[in-house]
Amino acid sequence: MSGDWSQTDIPDQTGRVAVVTGANSGIGLETARELARKGAHVVLACRSEARANEAIQDIESELPDAQIDFMALDLADLEQVRIFSASVHARFERLDLLINNAGVMIPPAGKTKQGFELQFGVNHIGHFALTGLLLDLLLATEGARIVSVSSTAHRMGRMNFEDLDFDARGYNASSAYAQSKLSNLLFIAELTRKLDAAGADVLAAAAHPGWTQTNLQKHSNLFRLMNPIFGMQPIGGALPTLRAATGMNVEANDYFGPSRFFEIWGPPTKVGRTERAKSVADAARLWEISEQRSGVKFDL
Repeated sequence: MSGDWSQTDIPDQTGRVAVVTGANSGIGLETARELARKGAHVVLACRSEARANEAIQDIESELPDAQIDFMALDLADLEQVRIFSASVHARFERLDLLINNAGVMIPPAGKTKQGFELQFGVNHIGHFALTGLLLDLLLATEGARIVSVSSTAHRMGRMNFEDLDFDARGYNASSAYAQSKLSNLLFIAELTRKLDAAGADVLAAAAHPGWTQTNLQKHSNLFRLMNPIFGMQPIGGALPTLRAATGMNVEANDYFGPSRFFEIWGPPTKVGRTERAKSVADAARLWEISEQRSGVKFDL
């Protein structure tokens, strides 16, 4: 189909700076690769320097002129998020793209450094803090965009504001993951409202990768079994993110995902979300809690 959007549709990114979290593997790696291919200066924001360097070697073997760097970021520790932000500010005077891609999926029970349930803490709170701390650079850059990577699992998500960390009800990995991915969409919706109210020239959007073969699924036997049948290659899963980040005709709070077979695979298109993901009250409440937990206020 001629209307299908692919990586060849990404506009020239020369002179632009992009931060991609979790860019050492999976869809994050492919997102970084394609942005670098189009001329962007890409920062791989990852925990492991060794794995990031492997990713850089992988990209440079194909794109020897790629402008690509590693900067250490551990989203499970808010102090490390602040250190990363300071490093970005010291290095760059602009930030065109912030791709909130990193995530943990259905791990054993765990907590972040500050004591939050691991999936909520990394997938939402860490990225909330990161976005707030880098917002001044984004606001200073014409046409900047923020993209958060959610999941079809948001459809199972429910915000339990009385027990966000699963302390009272007992840990359920799938429920915690779904709550974190619902949080990603509520965050982008509320961020959009605040950017609009401030008249800011920054666009916030969301994406999900459908069913993509990545190491994110290492904790699920079912996913590993079904991957060869249903899973797209990582570049396919990265396309919704890349379209949200670079595509024409992207509007504030848009949500992109694969277009075929229940959003499992296919070229990226605008997709729907649950009524819970549209709740203005939940988005506002989540924002307030996120500010309290992260200690980060968005300067809008």
